[in-house]
Amino acid sequence: MATKLFVAGLAYSMTDDDLRNLFADYGTVDSAQIIMDRETNRSKGFGFVEMSTDEESKNAIQGLNGKDMNGRPLTVNEARPREDRPQRSFGGNRGGDDRRGSVGNNFRRSYR
Repeated sequence: MATKLFVAGLAYSMTDDDLRNLFADYGTVDSAQIIMDRETNRSKGFGFVEMSTDEESKNAIQGLNGKDMNGRPLTVNEARPREDRPQRSFGGNRGGDDRRGSVGNNFRRSYR
C-alpha cells in the first residue's frame, strides 16, 4: 500500500522532478508534488511524495529527515489526513459580521 509523505524545508527553486529524484534512491516514487502558491505560482517550500510500499516510505523518512539540503534541514514524515477546515473570509460582510469590509475595519479587526 502506498504511503504519502509530507516534505518540508525544500528549496523554493525545486521542481516536482527534483523531488521525485531525491526520493528515488529509497524506492519507487508513485507521485511527487511541490505545493505552489496560487497567486505567485512559486513554491511554498513543501510538498508530498507517495512511495510504493510502507517499507520504502520508512527508509525515505530515516534517510532524509533532518538531512541538510541547500543549507536547510528537510522535514520528512508521514502525511496526516487533511482536516475539514472552515472557509476563511477576507473582508466584506461574510460570516454574519455586521461591519462592512472597508480597509479601515479590516485593519482594526486584525489587531483587536
